[in-house]
Amino acid sequence: MLRRPVFILAALVLAVAAALVPAGSAAPRKAAPSRIISLSPTATETLFAIGAGKQVIAVDADSSYPRAAPRTALSGLTPNIESIAAYRPDLVVIAYDPGGLRSALERLHIPVLMQDAAPNLQASYAQMLVLGRDTGHLAQAQSLVARMKKRIAALVSGTHGRGRGLTVYHELDPTLYSATSKTFVGQIYSLFGLHDIADAADKTGSGYPQLSSEYVVAANPDLVVLADTVCCGQSLATLRSRPGWNAIDAVRNGDVVRIDDSIASRWGPRTVDFVRAIASALAHLRK
Repeated sequence: MLRRPVFILAALVLAVAAALVPAGSAAPRKAAPSRIISLSPTATETLFAIGAGKQVIAVDADSSYPRAAPRTALSGLTPNIESIAAYRPDLVVIAYDPGGLRSALERLHIPVLMQDAAPNLQASYAQMLVLGRDTGHLAQAQSLVARMKKRIAALVSGTHGRGRGLTVYHELDPTLYSATSKTFVGQIYSLFGLHDIADAADKTGSGYPQLSSEYVVAANPDLVVLADTVCCGQSLATLRSRPGWNAIDAVRNGDVVRIDDSIASRWGPRTVDFVRAIASALAHLRK
């Protein structure tokens, strides 16, 4: 039986946590932290992108990028307080709060910065600026945000509205979990004017409904984006082997985007790469 990738479970938890725990700053301190632990793959990418990489002493097992990050067995999903504290961190960045992680660390006088799942680009940019401020790299964070805004705007405008009115199916795993326009990735599609086929299927409002094969085929999306290429080896060829999927315009025409799972599941600096992939797909759309 296929196991749902860890990042999908995290996304479902984060969707709930985002409504309960506001993003905020760590406790004030006199000097920038020099022993940072990141239990958030997104925060890990941002820390290195803003020049705070030398201050990072450990990251969680899911922080796969950049390669220079000091990856460990630490987990942001099932954290071990003693293992985290053993590193003697002066800042721990987390993406959600399983089992009261935040309060447990704060009882040990370890500052914690909570940055849950960003619902849109503006929230993502705000988190980058907070990380910059709290690590002594505000200017670099401001520069990063400015570059991202410029590049994303250019990529979107460069499609000349070609995605407007078209539909997209975003696949998180082969069991057909998807993401709606309420999610961060869904907001990216909205930039291009794309309509997310998962919206109508999200009866619980989680943002991550599980679709049926019949539903996807009937929706007949113009563009398919596979975010399960690394975890599950999905490709245009595997889609064409699914019963009935050759009737989907995107599959028949080859309008299928294979994107690295980690890029598609995070809301950090590599969002630009995700936007670039969608812009390129729209530029070559065969419809």
